[in-house]
Amino acid sequence: MISDQVLHLHRDQVRAEWVDEYDHMNLAYYVLVCDQATYEFWEMINNHQGIEHRQGAEYAVVETHVNYLAEVRLGAPLLVTTQLLEFDEKRFRIFHELHQTDRNYLAATNEVLALGFDLNERGVMNFKPSVQQSLSTIHSQHKKLALPRNAGRSIRILKA
Repeated sequence: MISDQVLHLHRDQVRAEWVDEYDHMNLAYYVLVCDQATYEFWEMINNHQGIEHRQGAEYAVVETHVNYLAEVRLGAPLLVTTQLLEFDEKRFRIFHELHQTDRNYLAATNEVLALGFDLNERGVMNFKPSVQQSLSTIHSQHKKLALPRNAGRSIRILKA
């Protein structure tokens, strides 16, 4: 079931060029679709001011973790939901869920850590006050939600 308490920022559809020899969406495109949702999140917290108005104040993704839960096939409609897990003056951590919507199942999750990044100085920067305020507003609602099951996972083989 898709929560209406998280952000619904990105919809897409599995395209022919994303399908591999196994007749399903290749793993790289799960990341691509979620990355598009990360960009839409960034646009939203910047009040939809385009890059030309942000004076080099951008973001850079520095870590991601993807869990592939089910395959999606050509033409399948997709929805990425986004939950802000935490943030500080120069970082945010978000959690995407990639849903296949006509059959109503969760296909993947993608956890993202991003930093404020100054395109002019080519280095880490604190978020502008307006961005920090947007993050605070969203987090005030999202912190009430349960932590997603796959959030904070690492890769390992459990021994019995």
